[in-house]
Amino acid sequence: MREMTMAEAICAALDAEMAREPRLVLIGEDVRIGAMGVTGGLVARHGPDRVIDMPISESAFIGAAIGAAATGLIPVVELMFADFVGVAFDAVLNQMAKLRYMTGGQVRLPLVLRTTIGAGDRAAAQHSQSLHHLFTSIPGLKCVLPATPADACGLLLAAIRDPDPVIVCEHKMLYSLRGPMPETPEPIPLGRACIVRPGRDVTVVAFAAMVHRATEAAARLAAEGIEAEIIDPRTTVPLDESAILASVARTGRLLVVDEGAARCGMAADIVALVSARAFDALKAPPAAITPPHTPVPFAPELEDAWLPHADAITVTARRLCAGGR
Repeated sequence: MREMTMAEAICAALDAEMAREPRLVLIGEDVRIGAMGVTGGLVARHGPDRVIDMPISESAFIGAAIGAAATGLIPVVELMFADFVGVAFDAVLNQMAKLRYMTGGQVRLPLVLRTTIGAGDRAAAQHSQSLHHLFTSIPGLKCVLPATPADACGLLLAAIRDPDPVIVCEHKMLYSLRGPMPETPEPIPLGRACIVRPGRDVTVVAFAAMVHRATEAAARLAAEGIEAEIIDPRTTVPLDESAILASVARTGRLLVVDEGAARCGMAADIVALVSARAFDALKAPPAAITPPHTPVPFAPELEDAWLPHADAITVTARRLCAGGR
């Protein structure tokens, strides 16, 4: 095993796939210099015809990537911040997601849209949103949320090789996270959850950076004799429903931790799933921890308070385990 940061792991996946697949092209703003600290150096190895800097026009280069995918290339397009998807939303909602369906499979779109999500970097309300729930709600798109360097690499390999469009949401606060990497990374199948930590008392479903907040809380709970099972779905589409339901069947309790929307988000979606399909297994009402239903604050103290944190996870899991029906 070797160690890499998540940014290095993503770059390694891109590098390997560009060497393996000559049709793969990288498109985006400042991808040659690696403005987000990920893609720097790839132009030197694969050339300017395959690592292509684009003007600041998200609708133009996402539209170009859709056309490129439809005509035989495999584009990986970088949208610097997920917040900017609004500029190109027609292309994502009505073209990327629907072309294969509307042509009866005659047009295939092997396209990956990489983008950053997440607060904590003092980047304010227009550069800090976690919009994975939005992508999840659009039929025709797959959505990936890696939490570790190894998962970021393996899931990106799978996304690039998938015949359908995949949105890869990379939490910007995890780019510097170091972790073990296999010597020869392999694709991680989309739709396969990871049991980050086994436990018997409460199921904690967490996404991206929240996996690490949940792991911190689980260590505290273990000192009290409460064993939390942490499930990282890794993808929201496809969602490994069976892994979540099987865990709740073992523990009888559910807590979902997500940095996305408080309303109509993944936390609400998973609570609804478990309430509908595992109600008889529940020993306590399901709980969710999300940010408030407000824009991301800019003031550091407010942003820190806005984000879900280990203290809240610990308190909520303790309450679930103390109560019954």
